[in-house]
Amino acid sequence: MRIRIVDAFTDRPFAGNPAGVLLLDAPDFPDDGWLQRVAAEVNLSETAFAHPLPAGGDAGWALRWFTPVTEVDLCGHATLATAHVLHSTGRATGPLRFATRSGVLGATAHEDGSLTLDFPTSALIPVEAPDGVGAALGAEPLSVHRTSERIGDLLVELADEETVRRLTPDLGRLAALSRRGVVVTAAAADPAGGYDFVSRGFFPAVGIDEDPVTGSAHTALAPFWSARLGRAELTGLQGGARTGVVRTSLRGDRTLLTGHAVTVIDGELLSAP
Repeated sequence: MRIRIVDAFTDRPFAGNPAGVLLLDAPDFPDDGWLQRVAAEVNLSETAFAHPLPAGGDAGWALRWFTPVTEVDLCGHATLATAHVLHSTGRATGPLRFATRSGVLGATAHEDGSLTLDFPTSALIPVEAPDGVGAALGAEPLSVHRTSERIGDLLVELADEETVRRLTPDLGRLAALSRRGVVVTAAAADPAGGYDFVSRGFFPAVGIDEDPVTGSAHTALAPFWSARLGRAELTGLQGGARTGVVRTSLRGDRTLLTGHAVTVIDGELLSAP
């Protein structure tokens, strides 16, 4: 069984967010325990598993995502990675549709090598800053929002880009603040720098200290920053040690996420289900 490691939301190796991708030939997913063990062995923020569906349905592929410790409801970078593998290996052509725990998600490839994901836009619910969030982050928030249930993040706006970049949060304390994670964000320091906002994502509650580029979080970041900047199309830069770029386009209850992906490892999984 082929297993690939793909760097997503980047056009060069060893940047962006790496994801494991396994394309399965069987008509159903293997046992959940096996999927979770593979994801733990890969030990990346997400490993995606996909298998083809019968023709004529709403989607052509079924898709699931696992962190090293649990299954998640929505993942952007591993979906981008899966679409990249399907197109780069010739397993699929044209627009893709994935059946997932968050409904049917689309992916479209472009001539420049980029891919666009069609995801549901997240709700944004303004809330009071939870007790201890400033101490856990090491920075006081300007605003705090909860995202939709399928994401389960706390979105925290900070004072400026430099504050976001310099954070060294207390991950143990952050784990208690939301179901999935805490995403911090600020406006770009230089509007002419090629991106409109920055973000970082910390997800210790699901076994990920820091996720380099979180596509699903941009379904909340897009409406957040579009409302402030007055534009439907924006570019976000996410990451600490590794960074990646997500172009967002807000379309009402759908958000389009565009980025590149690069396969860096193509190997064989010897432990079959």
